Amino acid sequence: MSGLWILIAFFAFVMTAVMAVGYAFYLRMAQRSPEIPAALSNEPALPPAGAAFLDLFRSIGENFPAAKREQNPYRRRLSLAGYRWSSAVPVFYGIKVATMLFLAGAAAVLTLYTKGSLTDTPIAIIGGGGLGFLLPDRVLNSRIRARGRRLRRALPAALDLMVLGIEAGQSLDHTIADSSRSLKNTHPDLAAEFAQMYLELRASNSRGEAFRNLSDRNKEPELRKLSNLLIDSDRFGLSLGPALRSHNTYLRTRFRQQAQEAARKVGVKLIFPVFFLIFPSVLLVTLGPACIMMYQTLQKLLE
Repeated sequence: MSGLWILIAFFAFVMTAVMAVGYAFYLRMAQRSPEIPAALSNEPALPPAGAAFLDLFRSIGENFPAAKREQNPYRRRLSLAGYRWSSAVPVFYGIKVATMLFLAGAAAVLTLYTKGSLTDTPIAIIGGGGLGFLLPDRVLNSRIRARGRRLRRALPAALDLMVLGIEAGQSLDHTIADSSRSLKNTHPDLAAEFAQMYLELRASNSRGEAFRNLSDRNKEPELRKLSNLLIDSDRFGLSLGPALRSHNTYLRTRFRQQAQEAARKVGVKLIFPVFFLIFPSVLLVTLGPACIMMYQTLQKLLE
């Protein structure tokens, strides 16, 4: 009898655990929504110290007349890097000014500490200030290239999810939304782009315009190809599933060929470090003792 009660208790425990896990999974799925990440639409949520620095940079950058122009080229470049909140341009100008002042002061202090001459101080201040004013542009270019690489790496997984959704019978809008949710943790940049495209599909009267905005917001050529594919499929009424599958196969083949090309270039790129770094060390280890012995032998003969 005791064994029967143990079996009933075990069955009740397993059923309760399965129901609890299922209910938690249901709540998690119900709370998920295709929202645009805060880094693309609103100002980022920062700790108090970071928010104070952000306000300081914004207050400095707002004094620049160019920061208020809508046609400012920095607005486009910041958008390519993923900074699309309204005050991104003033904050960037504030960072440029702060970096300029910091490096100018550091150069002046370093010059006075090493040489102690006042004649070289203005040149050091100008050089440090110019370097500090141009350094954020280089960092911004690096962030743009890094975001482009992240978008390019995320495309095969996104196309797989879109193919699964389309072939399962979902509409394109819901497929884009589900792909955005699934990519949110692993590829947040592409998930944000898909989420914004989904919102534009719901708000816009023209689907082609929403697809075209995806390529206009980004500099990545592969996203432009995907946008053209979606536009052509919507315009001519083509079957989207096979088209996405073929494009995914082409994309993976191209990435594989690029990886093979990069691997074949390694041998050529290794010539310079081998010749200038490794080869002198090998010569020093192999010929060094022989040269020392020859020097000692000749020295004894000359004596």
